[in-house]
Amino acid sequence: MTFAAPLEAKSIRFRARSFVAFTLTPEGPLAAWLEGLDHWIGNSPGYFSGRPVLLDLNTMKPQASEIAALVAELATRGIRIYAIELEGASLGAGLPPVLVGAKEATTDGLLPGRKASGADKGTAPEVGADAIRAGAGRADVGRAQADKVGTSKAGESEPQVGQEASGTLMIKSPIRSGQAIVHPHGDVIVLGSVASGSEIIAAGSIHVYGTLRGRASAGALGNKGARIFCRRNEAELLAVDGWYVTAEEMDSRGKPVQAFLDGGALRVVPLS
Repeated sequence: MTFAAPLEAKSIRFRARSFVAFTLTPEGPLAAWLEGLDHWIGNSPGYFSGRPVLLDLNTMKPQASEIAALVAELATRGIRIYAIELEGASLGAGLPPVLVGAKEATTDGLLPGRKASGADKGTAPEVGADAIRAGAGRADVGRAQADKVGTSKAGESEPQVGQEASGTLMIKSPIRSGQAIVHPHGDVIVLGSVASGSEIIAAGSIHVYGTLRGRASAGALGNKGARIFCRRNEAELLAVDGWYVTAEEMDSRGKPVQAFLDGGALRVVPLS
């Protein structure tokens, strides 16, 4: 008689992951908000493609049936809702889960040498993390935010990255299409070029010593003094503290430029 050896029970392993996510905050009237969203998507097609998106409904406080209709409307625009923020809500199984404990991030606690204030401290969210504002036309779409994250990769290989003691992130090789660099601790310096379809999000300023063809969002944690510099501007989108311009709105194409906020408007001017 033979006996089978007992199978060794394997433990289930859980790991935490950071990721880039954006938050849309609809405002009434909804038809006008959707029209503004369509304008944004028209200027930046594919911007939300493949990205997890959070839906903040605390302003509108719609009913469950209205939420389902809105989620369906967004799905027709290629926007997949990962979770919903709505205080006290209990949503059905057919809707995305309710996000609990999320809060908008600030530079407190993220930049070196700074600590989060008591108001910013809280329990970890069930889904997502602290949010970084990124380029979304505020008047058209509302807030667009990205979760706190390090460096993420969507291409075949990661760019060479050097972390400076000051909080500056130096990237010594070109950024390829599909790659995303998110740095919530200071400036980002790219010694090469930034390909179309790639993205840089930084809490501080962004310096590109080659051609900038992708998207660049500086001052993502509320730094209104952040700037974007590049040797040759072919960018799809430039944003500072959430204010953005798209390729169609830039006159200084093919030139060295800097982008900065001036009186509540984003200016893109040639570097002299």
